[in-house]
Amino acid sequence: MSEFVIKRFVQTIIVIFLALTGVFFLVRLSGDPTLLFLPPDAPKGQIEVFRHTLGFDRPMYVQYIDFISHAIHGDFGDSLVTKESALGMILSSFPATLQLALSAFVLSLVVAIPIGVFSAYKRDTLFDKLGVGLTVLGQAIPSFWLGLLFIYFFAVKLHWFPTGGRTTPISMVLPTVTLAIYSMARIVRFTRSKMLDVLKKDYIRTIRAAGVSTFEILTKYALKNALLPIITLIALDLGVLLEGAVITEIVFSWPGVGMQIMNALMDRDFPVVMAGIFLISLIYSVINFAADLLYSAVNPQIRLK
Repeated sequence: MSEFVIKRFVQTIIVIFLALTGVFFLVRLSGDPTLLFLPPDAPKGQIEVFRHTLGFDRPMYVQYIDFISHAIHGDFGDSLVTKESALGMILSSFPATLQLALSAFVLSLVVAIPIGVFSAYKRDTLFDKLGVGLTVLGQAIPSFWLGLLFIYFFAVKLHWFPTGGRTTPISMVLPTVTLAIYSMARIVRFTRSKMLDVLKKDYIRTIRAAGVSTFEILTKYALKNALLPIITLIALDLGVLLEGAVITEIVFSWPGVGMQIMNALMDRDFPVVMAGIFLISLIYSVINFAADLLYSAVNPQIRLK
């Protein structure tokens, strides 16, 4: 087990390192990053002074080493607009993102797993076909477009919910549902698929012949044995929800990391953008690592791979 943990931990460190490298080169894709931080009509003298202040006049490898050494300590510099710590600004908005992602995560599990189990049990019935059709639709519709539809119908037309913001508990409803739809569809389809595989097994027929109730067969035997790959998908979906929350926050003006990054992009405040991208990459990597550990704990055979 210790060898498996060390192996996965090293892989996680490599992913985080690559994320840092990607963040470093992000602001250099279009050439001199100094030009991104200043207005297009900035005088040459100001550009040279600003380039020297930020250290962009040094060799690229020196800039890279300096960036990595500061980033591993959580130092992405100060915001060019507010002069506050870039990472501090991102961390201050992270609770709102986490609240939205966890709400969507819980909603996905509560709704998707029972539907997936029952859909597999009622295979090829109207309920099953309707459920499969809705999951395809849920995965096909872009979340930002779905969010705009929800705002138009439920906020503008029906006045049931606010159009955005984080003012009251009811303001969470539309962004939570919008964010949960895609994950919900994935979990329903995956749960249904794995349950169908398990329900075909001989031991399920034996248990059914022994007079065990349908509910007990589905929950105690079938779902328990189908749960291993579902656990991995669910764990990964939490990371996907954190990433998807970035787009959903922009649609609903939710004051989280997504809105912080968008505002920073509009203001050319790239230290904040880099800190936000790094935090999302770090959390996703840690969640993957935790999912691997959880899966290996449930299924020891995975440690041999």
